Amino acid sequence: MKGVVFFVDGERLYNWTLEQREAESIRIIKETLERFGTDKVATTFTGGKDSLTLLHLIKQACGDRVPVRVLKIDTSVDFKEIYAFVDRISREWNLDLHVVRNDEALKTIKTAEDHVQCCYQLKAVPLLNFVREHSLEAVFTAIRWDEQEARKDEEYFAERKDPDHLRMQPILHFREIDIWSYIRKYELPFCELYRRGYRSLDCEPCTGRGGASERGARSRDKEAAMQRLREMGYF
Repeated sequence: MKGVVFFVDGERLYNWTLEQREAESIRIIKETLERFGTDKVATTFTGGKDSLTLLHLIKQACGDRVPVRVLKIDTSVDFKEIYAFVDRISREWNLDLHVVRNDEALKTIKTAEDHVQCCYQLKAVPLLNFVREHSLEAVFTAIRWDEQEARKDEEYFAERKDPDHLRMQPILHFREIDIWSYIRKYELPFCELYRRGYRSLDCEPCTGRGGASERGARSRDKEAAMQRLREMGYF
């Protein structure tokens, strides 16, 4: 992905200021909520830097509050620091937090053994079940064009099937440096693992420190299977 330059409406994305990126994200968030209303929309929150930025952008767009359900997918093997940080932000930002798990799969799956089945059963299935149960029409996710090869061609408004809904992806145009610039600008709290050398956070068995690229210390098997996982409902 190094050196890739994206275009939005014919404009070189890498020429955008942080304020332009914020404005575009807020526009997409407002458009989504105007179209579907808050009852039919949810946002994901992993506890990582990107979904934290998305949550704060939603607050900016909505009068300093997050008016939609906030979905935390619990695989049972997150870092304890992530659980603590999600709980903290939920309290401080008064989130309507929903923690979902695939308890049946947890009885049989050996985490991190088969990365495709593990991520599908423990991440995608709970997300898709939540969409069905609440008849959601749109879900915000905090993916970015530059962080993973399988996401580089994504669209802001992306259709998903079974169940039918839209994935709304307002920070596609943010880069890693923009995320940290945003966090510093608004003096946002963030998970302490980043201070310890973790650059990108996933489940504990699949995440290491450092890495030559942003996701370089994540499980290579999972990274290689990302396109397949996304076709199965993963974000």
